[in-house]
Amino acid sequence: MQLADLHINIKKALKEGNIDSFSIDSTLILCHALNINKLTLITRGDMDISPEDEKTVLSFLERRLRHEPMQYIMGKAEFMGLDFEVDKSTLIPRGDTENIVEFALETIKEKGYTTLLDMCTGSGAIAVSCVKYSGVKATACDISEKALLKAEINARKNNTPVEFVKSDIFSNIKNKYDIIISNPPYIKREEIPTLMEDVKNYEPLSALDGGENGLFFYEEITKKAPSHLNKGGCLLYEIGYDQRREVENILQKNGFKDIGSFKDLAGLDRGVYGYL
Repeated sequence: MQLADLHINIKKALKEGNIDSFSIDSTLILCHALNINKLTLITRGDMDISPEDEKTVLSFLERRLRHEPMQYIMGKAEFMGLDFEVDKSTLIPRGDTENIVEFALETIKEKGYTTLLDMCTGSGAIAVSCVKYSGVKATACDISEKALLKAEINARKNNTPVEFVKSDIFSNIKNKYDIIISNPPYIKREEIPTLMEDVKNYEPLSALDGGENGLFFYEEITKKAPSHLNKGGCLLYEIGYDQRREVENILQKNGFKDIGSFKDLAGLDRGVYGYL
């Protein structure tokens, strides 16, 4: 089969399989499976595809039709212009979280911060990006050993020195930091079954489940954060679009000042912060 015909078939199958991003995904599947770039896909439609390569393409197609995220199929995701390896042990880094990193980078520069803790690091995207673009000294922790192994790979891949610690919240964290950042699990437990299949069936439940009210980790982290923040330090969270007031109240109850929030590019509440 020629490349152009295969492309048409893949796109049609995805569309009929109710994959909304069928056009983009068909391109990604072919480029990844055949190790070609988009230009080749466009200009070399007459290229013959071997039965072995066609079989690889079809295996990726089958996975996507089961709503497995493209990032897991490809084994990578882009975040802050950097490449991160991902698998089912880590949450896929999302563009919304770039808003958190950008705010952190501005704050690190403005306040002259030199140390950072990334709580619930997952793939390591926040810590690695902050080190890459600010030079801050970072520690990152997670309760998942598999996630930490992937995060370590990503730190090496992006040439960023990060200390990784297995820790249930602050259980193994001994030092104090200038800024603590966290994108914790914040989905209400009862809402998880209603999430998109791509998310609920593939991304790790432990990275999604924020307890009955979605606030468990905000409450636990905020309560213990003052013991691990330097004076004048910042606690910065990613939040769900409807959690701003509740998270701000949690920070206020635990002695944080100058509490504020910011929105993402869609105009939804995305980040909450406070200073010690």
